[in-house]
Amino acid sequence: MAEHVKFHYGESRSLQDDILRLGLDIPFVDDVEYLRTPMKIGNRTVENRMAVQPMEGCDGDTDGKPGELTERRYRRFAGGGAGVLWFEAAAVTQEGRANPRQLLIRRKSAKSFEQLLTGTRTAAKKANGESYRPFTVLQLTHSGRYAKPEGISRPIVADFNPWLDTQPKEKIRLITDDELEQLEEDYVQAALLAAEIGFDAVDIKICHGYLGAELLAAFLRPGRYGGSFENRTRFVRNIVGKVRLRAGDSIQVAVRMNAYDSVPYPYGWGVDKTDFHRPDFSEPQQLAALFEHNGVSLINVTCGNPYFNPHINRPYDIGTYIPPFHPLEGVATLLGAAQAIQAAAPRSAVMASGLSWLRQWGVHVAAAGVKQGWFQLAGFGRLSFAHPGFANEVMTTGRVDPNRACLACSKCTTIMRDGGQAGCVLRDPEVYAPIYRAGRAGKEPVDSTRPAENVLGR
Repeated sequence: MAEHVKFHYGESRSLQDDILRLGLDIPFVDDVEYLRTPMKIGNRTVENRMAVQPMEGCDGDTDGKPGELTERRYRRFAGGGAGVLWFEAAAVTQEGRANPRQLLIRRKSAKSFEQLLTGTRTAAKKANGESYRPFTVLQLTHSGRYAKPEGISRPIVADFNPWLDTQPKEKIRLITDDELEQLEEDYVQAALLAAEIGFDAVDIKICHGYLGAELLAAFLRPGRYGGSFENRTRFVRNIVGKVRLRAGDSIQVAVRMNAYDSVPYPYGWGVDKTDFHRPDFSEPQQLAALFEHNGVSLINVTCGNPYFNPHINRPYDIGTYIPPFHPLEGVATLLGAAQAIQAAAPRSAVMASGLSWLRQWGVHVAAAGVKQGWFQLAGFGRLSFAHPGFANEVMTTGRVDPNRACLACSKCTTIMRDGGQAGCVLRDPEVYAPIYRAGRAGKEPVDSTRPAENVLGR
């Protein structure tokens, strides 16, 4: 473990020197050619190896329909030239929304989603040529313990968790086995609707402490959905199987999965039982192999919980909360998780996370990971907010302009915590600086990057 430092790598040599000094396994190449190569996801050829991660804008309407800023974001993403556009989390039930503006996929909002997708594809062709068609994934979710459908916390949990519970037990609803079985059907109906709308794939979200992810760590839960590996994975396996059976070839199935929670056992998934600061990828790898066997074509790998240990899933620099280790260690953990999952599911397209903190050097690390077979796709989240055209810049110039890269300042997160619509305050100030200032007006100078007070250092 090394002390946290802010990004200071104006030259690639200094970055590589620090990687070597810290004893980390982070690959690097000067030539990003491997990101420019096409690839297959299921039966679809994808233009390149770069992807836009599912970044929530919190800019839908109260009915869950995409809003004007939602449409603007995806038009900009589509024009940017990435091979994969991973559309943000859409709740499958009203009670599962994380905020009153989160997208909600149901028959009532289907036409709006169809318009969003059509507008996105039109923007992609306009910017990149008639033959360009990004692979589109719609993420399906239930926010679980982080549900705030009306703006007030309404937690629904797989099990009580002393590390994550922030309210008394009497204010937390423990979901029943029968409710989980019904929720499986809600996911399936949402997936069938996404196929009807025209998305290429749906993502059954099991990451970042939301309900699907929490079930994976429900070691102490009794009944059909807790205890054994078979029971804890039953929910997501059932959804995948039902979607594959009932949707057929009309839509592909993806998952965005946590490979490592960094929450103490028996409350965390993918953790060493004696030291939760160390990953144990054995169960995540077992699940990834089952996914591949059951027809999951795309696996997006991430780690951590943004409400508890945000430095695990998104290394960052700025704020009063100082993460307990060097951001490069976080990058190495995220890339190592993708490498482990790809090894367990070699025929699936595995996508890596955690690259945006590296600024202009993220694409060089990503290209090296693809070249060495660690993963097949590189996902960029905060960089996409800051610089939607990053993929086209890589395709044409082989680089990312550092003056357009994400600065890991977490102002996009601050907007979300303040109840506004999220975007890049520094790189897109005409739209998002006024929203940021309005959210900050009259508030105490808190740090929105700070996790729960019970977070443990390394």
